[in-house]
Amino acid sequence: MEMPFVFGKVATGENFTDRSEETERLLQNFQGLVNTTIISPRRWGKSSLVARVAELIQKQEKSLKICMIDLFNVRTEEEFYTLLANSILKAVSTKWEEIVADAKHFLGRLVPRISFSTGQDAEVSFGVSWEELQRNPDEVLDLAEALAEAKGIRVMVCVDEFQNVAYFDDALAFQKKLRAHWQRHSRVGYCLFGSKRHMLLEVFADPSMPFYKFGDLLFLQKIAKVEWIPFIQRRFEDTGKTIDTAEAGRLVDLVDNHPYYVQQLAQQVWLRTSQKADLNLVEAAYNGLIDQLSLLFLNLMETFSNAQIAFLHALIAGEKQLSSKRVLQKYTIGTSGNVVRIRQNLIEREILDTKEDALVFQDPLFEGWLRKCYFKCGE
Repeated sequence: MEMPFVFGKVATGENFTDRSEETERLLQNFQGLVNTTIISPRRWGKSSLVARVAELIQKQEKSLKICMIDLFNVRTEEEFYTLLANSILKAVSTKWEEIVADAKHFLGRLVPRISFSTGQDAEVSFGVSWEELQRNPDEVLDLAEALAEAKGIRVMVCVDEFQNVAYFDDALAFQKKLRAHWQRHSRVGYCLFGSKRHMLLEVFADPSMPFYKFGDLLFLQKIAKVEWIPFIQRRFEDTGKTIDTAEAGRLVDLVDNHPYYVQQLAQQVWLRTSQKADLNLVEAAYNGLIDQLSLLFLNLMETFSNAQIAFLHALIAGEKQLSSKRVLQKYTIGTSGNVVRIRQNLIEREILDTKEDALVFQDPLFEGWLRKCYFKCGE
């Protein structure tokens, strides 16, 4: 039987949950080729949202092509240019013969080399030296615009893990070059997003950075509990099982509406359910999930200093005045200066986040594990 809940991969079709407002906003941006940046903590569904909108667009507008690029394993400018060229050529062309012709015509000065896999999937590389490509990247950076104009189409380029451009040599100069080209395009729009919220904020929200005010900035929020409950109930019913509103609500509360964990915990509850889920079963599934992740969390704890662990202990215990003399002494955190440094470090590592001037854990299961297992604070 097919699993009714999806996590760890892009959620499409009936597995996609709510996001009606964000979907409509992004859909309008795609249709208008409005440059868009999506920012949220990890595993909140950015990729699923973009995939959902791309799916809707391709059904509605055949002349608007979607180019999906993932920079997950890209760490150099040279790799970026190669991936960008290949992805754009494949997005706008339906046949490998067309890809070859387009590569030769639009990338001629770079001496494109085309190879084929066993399935005749074309891959383009460049015959010029990296130094030459670095000096003259215009053909690659303007490739989407040139192809769109020549073919009478429009293109939306969606770049996942965009924050990885910060790892490139002379990253600032590269970003300036990228924006200088992309902001001139009239037939191409760009949707940029990624999994490291802190780094993305530095790229897009810092007035000193080239991509500041590049386009519409969309801060993704958690899916509301009122939306999760009917989704969970419907997916249970689709497979001949049931879960009442109270149990579904408790499931969502246990993982603080976190999209990835709601789907994962819902799957664990579903697997344990023969006919109807009850609260005891939901709690058991939650504890089982924490046990399952315990080794991962233990390994994470080994990366923290004693002062950082003490800081986390104070947070779990509900302390609000972390720089007060009482808290510093009780948890042996050190000085108030330590608090500032620890706070910043844990935010940069995306262990913590700020919400309405309060510190919160990005990973609700890590927080639950700290409370139940590591510090044994209870509830």
